[in-house]
Amino acid sequence: MASKRKSEPVKTLPKRNKKKVDDDFDSDLSDDYKNDDLPVSEVIIPSEDPINQEKLPEELLKTYDKEPGKLLMAGMVTWEMTGRKAPPKGVKVRPSLNSFHRFTSDTYRLAVSGCSSAHSILITMDRRALAFGRNQFGQLGQSELKTFEKPTPVTGLEDVNVIQVACGRNHTLFLSDTGVVYACGDNKSGQCGVGNTQPTILKATRLNYSGPPIIKVACGAEFSMILDIKGNVYSFGLPEYGQLGHNTEGKYFVTSTKMSFHFETSPKKIVLYVEKSKEGHVSPIDDVKIVDFSCGNNHTVAIDSKNRAFSWGFGGIGRLGHAEQKDEMVPRLIKFFDIQNRKVLRVFCGSSFSLAISDIGALYLFGQNKKTGEANMYPKPVQDLAGWNITSIGVANTSIVIAADDSLISWGGSPTYGELGLGDLIKSSSTPKQVSRCEGMKIPQVSMGYSHTMLLVNVDHEFTKQKYDTFQEFTIE
Repeated sequence: MASKRKSEPVKTLPKRNKKKVDDDFDSDLSDDYKNDDLPVSEVIIPSEDPINQEKLPEELLKTYDKEPGKLLMAGMVTWEMTGRKAPPKGVKVRPSLNSFHRFTSDTYRLAVSGCSSAHSILITMDRRALAFGRNQFGQLGQSELKTFEKPTPVTGLEDVNVIQVACGRNHTLFLSDTGVVYACGDNKSGQCGVGNTQPTILKATRLNYSGPPIIKVACGAEFSMILDIKGNVYSFGLPEYGQLGHNTEGKYFVTSTKMSFHFETSPKKIVLYVEKSKEGHVSPIDDVKIVDFSCGNNHTVAIDSKNRAFSWGFGGIGRLGHAEQKDEMVPRLIKFFDIQNRKVLRVFCGSSFSLAISDIGALYLFGQNKKTGEANMYPKPVQDLAGWNITSIGVANTSIVIAADDSLISWGGSPTYGELGLGDLIKSSSTPKQVSRCEGMKIPQVSMGYSHTMLLVNVDHEFTKQKYDTFQEFTIE
């Protein structure tokens, strides 16, 4: 385990020699994503009845009960600035929080954002969903399309027990304890899954889905994934890079010069999983039951019941882990783990990179979380984290924050906006560093948006409580 020196304000984990290789850093997420001029289908909101009222199995529900805690936040808090070079006119620019601050005094079960998100969802102890941040497309479930600085109850979920949430770039999914999924926000690509391309869904609305109960949700930038209790994955939204896994990128020409996409507006089951040989021979893999997955901006990595890892979607700079940059239209087995005889237990996807934890506790990174230098074309172990017991991981646009043992470790290539929590002097870091201010604290949950980090800290732990009380409070005037 890396040493933990107490005297330094920021502790640098042991360095490893790395070869520098120039590699183009793609920008597959434009801030100006628009398809306002596309035809909008007739608005058909799915009927609210009948709706599944049976709760998910008790043993399964217990797995959602992560350790709750008080909220600490760092990073950019001018939500209209996130992902933009300049704020819109009339927006009050707040200084970024370069170190962690207390935000609200309540205890929460969950704090959730996404690697392309400028909004966040908090789940209260009584399983109510509160939202704050950018609301340009109704992603907070509010009828008023303005930024909400304070956590505000999501409309449409007043009587729903929310157990899991996923945030896309401008849309949000909510999973109830009965296995029913609700969505709100930007729906121009069908990413809310309500059966149409109504541009904005302002109230949390049930998906146009009637299959087995859903047990997990995830969001890419403009697409969504859900997992049913039988291990089947369904996807919907933008198919541009094959990220829906349906063996197509959905492109078609509206005119000779104008291109559009066949959006999936309702959840569609992924039916094919494949393995590719070095010679390019493709063979299907039967009886795949998915148990976990994570979405980046335009790619997905999933684990099945045999702890094999599959990835698909945008293939730029190695984020799929196949040692090549081809887009994958259907889930493809990541051979690296198979060859190494390693089981994959957990996966996390940032905007253009992926992380995986193996059965021996090793952390692997593939893709690139910086704009210059070497990209990992296949999974490579993060040597600086060797020997650490990782408990929670947050991934953002370029940043990674990890709770391990009783430490918080963060790194990320510029540009960063304070989400690393390393203080006013260190804005970015190419190597993992310990956040000294959080040393010794019990941090059961880490979640990140595009440029902000949220921690839930266990104040039942006396030392954590003492430290928590010393953090400055971020207040909304």
